[in-house]
Amino acid sequence: MVRAVVHAGRGQVRVEDVADPRLCSPTDAIVRVRRAAVCGTDLHVLAHPDQLPRGFVLGHEFVGEVVERGDQVREHALGDLVVGADYTACGRCWWCRRGDHWQCSDRRFFGTGTVFGPPLAGAQAELVRVPHADTVLVALPPGIDADAAVFLGDTAATGYAALRRAGTEPGETVAVLGGGPVGQVASLVAQAIGAGVVVVVEPVADRREIAAREGAVAASPDRARKVVDAATDGRGADVVVDAVGGERGLGLALDLVRRRGRVASVGVPSETIEVPAGRAFADELAFSFAIGDVMRDAEPLLALVRAGVLDPSVVATERVGLDGAVEAYRRTAERLTLKTLIRP
Repeated sequence: MVRAVVHAGRGQVRVEDVADPRLCSPTDAIVRVRRAAVCGTDLHVLAHPDQLPRGFVLGHEFVGEVVERGDQVREHALGDLVVGADYTACGRCWWCRRGDHWQCSDRRFFGTGTVFGPPLAGAQAELVRVPHADTVLVALPPGIDADAAVFLGDTAATGYAALRRAGTEPGETVAVLGGGPVGQVASLVAQAIGAGVVVVVEPVADRREIAAREGAVAASPDRARKVVDAATDGRGADVVVDAVGGERGLGLALDLVRRRGRVASVGVPSETIEVPAGRAFADELAFSFAIGDVMRDAEPLLALVRAGVLDPSVVATERVGLDGAVEAYRRTAERLTLKTLIRP
């Protein structure tokens, strides 16, 4: 038996013993988890648990050591330190060969029940089974701290995907909507890849302080347009990364983006949103949605971390053992902490 964080009812978790994960395919690996993280997606599926069975192991962000592998795993040896993508892909199909792993028919998202595909037990546990290990796991080079690496599988990959999808160029003004973990790390990535002024728009003062400390210009939503105008001579932001989602995020994005600007959303929409097509046409606006993919983007992300220009661990405000996971979930849900790392 191994210990793990599991779903205990709507909005609730507990730590309990679960069966050891076992190899189910020759392409599987078993990873001993050294770091996991509590994510907003975890909170979302707990709040809407229709597709999340009670007792299901949670978590999809992890770093660990390969302790068992199937006969067809070639890229990772026993003892290798690896970071896992937050979902699986086969690595061989047409979509995977294009780097569009999210569209793979073998996609399974760790720790979220059947929300994003067939169920796959999560990584907030002492051990986790990883299908398609050669594709899903990324080897960590020496010198990269586990507290930074755990963000590469989801949070940093998501910010990077949004910025690349929007075609962000050096020197451009970027507005990031939302100062949660994804927004904060998107700001860090934007700065690392050469953006000019980066404005983080966030209503919570503590989160604005973190953004400002880490090199962004922080603004409350009511002052965002004034701050962006001051940085762009009134034009508006070249790129807006929406880490909020929904009508609220789109409305603010449209208020901040310049004519012929680009909006990339990584906030999960939960409702139908009306887009002002007439204005979008007249202003030649570009809209896109992006999902992080460390399987595709590991090389540039690792290069940025190794070069010392990106350290996503600065948003880790708490670190706990498995016994502290229940309290960590409560504090995260109440926005009393930014990002909690779990050290099993």
